[in-house]
Amino acid sequence: MNEAELNAGLPATPQYRYADRLDDRLFVAGQVPLDFHGHLVGPEDPSAQALQCLRNLERLLAVHGFQVADIRQLVVYVVGNQASLSAAWSAVADWFGGRVPPATLLGVAGLGYVGQLVEIDTTIIKA
Repeated sequence: MNEAELNAGLPATPQYRYADRLDDRLFVAGQVPLDFHGHLVGPEDPSAQALQCLRNLERLLAVHGFQVADIRQLVVYVVGNQASLSAAWSAVADWFGGRVPPATLLGVAGLGYVGQLVEIDTTIIKA
């Protein structure tokens, strides 16, 4: 993580790199639902967690000179049943105003943080 990412409100994460830029591409780590203080947002709420992941992604994009329009693909990982997947997807669709980039929604058995239900991975290429 770098100073600009920290100043943008992304949580400090030891041994974790948020992104690397290579020309018109931004390679990002999966975005997780942690707030600036490193606290999990929306325990047991996949919708709230999806929104926090997207907020963190938007901050990260801005730090590196990219915009939401540069998101070319999403992969949304969700722990839980079909209702959890639907709730997370609804939050993603709302956030993008119904114009979601090509995306994959996956149900998974677990994610990296205790209580984490959602993680969002992206492909970013400058428009």
